[in-house]
Amino acid sequence: MASKQQIKKLNSMKFHLDDLPEIEPATKNQEKAFKYFEEGNHLVLSGSAGTGKTFLAVYLGLEEVLDKDTPYDNLVIIRSAVATREQGFQPGTKEEKEAVFTLPYRSICSELFGVGDAWHKLKTTGVVSFETTSYIRGTTFNNSVIVIDEMQNLNFHELDSVITRVGRDCRLIAAGDYYQSDFEKEKEKNGVLTFMNIVDHMKDFEIVEFGWQDIVRSGFVRDYIMTKEMLEIR
Repeated sequence: MASKQQIKKLNSMKFHLDDLPEIEPATKNQEKAFKYFEEGNHLVLSGSAGTGKTFLAVYLGLEEVLDKDTPYDNLVIIRSAVATREQGFQPGTKEEKEAVFTLPYRSICSELFGVGDAWHKLKTTGVVSFETTSYIRGTTFNNSVIVIDEMQNLNFHELDSVITRVGRDCRLIAAGDYYQSDFEKEKEKNGVLTFMNIVDHMKDFEIVEFGWQDIVRSGFVRDYIMTKEMLEIR
């Protein structure tokens, strides 16, 4: 049982909805993502690098979780370790093995809340958690917003495993870009297309396709992606 001092320390680390800045969509497709999610849909955010897919997914998830009037208790971020799927055979603790994969979310949380240890505080207070597909067997997620990030690096078996972990009162956001897949075998690479085809036939799912015109990372990245597409280089 936690002591009064420990409880006080935890309470001092908690973020509230008012601590989250109000983010406005920067492009028409970002606007679609906001609209669909606000309407209660699950989302698939697909398309070009630099379009803010991961940022939007984390922001929308945190907005729901920090709102006391929703049934969502935490934001679960799931991704595959790809080249290191067999994490159990690597040295180090689970946290040490996964540290490199949480860097984007640490950066996003620091930007959103304006403090460098935002991710640590959110994780310590149970607002966010991070999982790789290596550790989700037998798990059921309830009262959660679930973000499947870099979905192009999950094969169909992994995507199927994640979506069948969804329990009561959950929202799902999947984000990624088929053309950025790290898979070499076509069967594994095409798993995300199979997954998207399935959810496209389900109710309460909306797919938002982002293109080079939605790139907000920088003008340089936008010009590079646009030129690459014009040259039909993938």
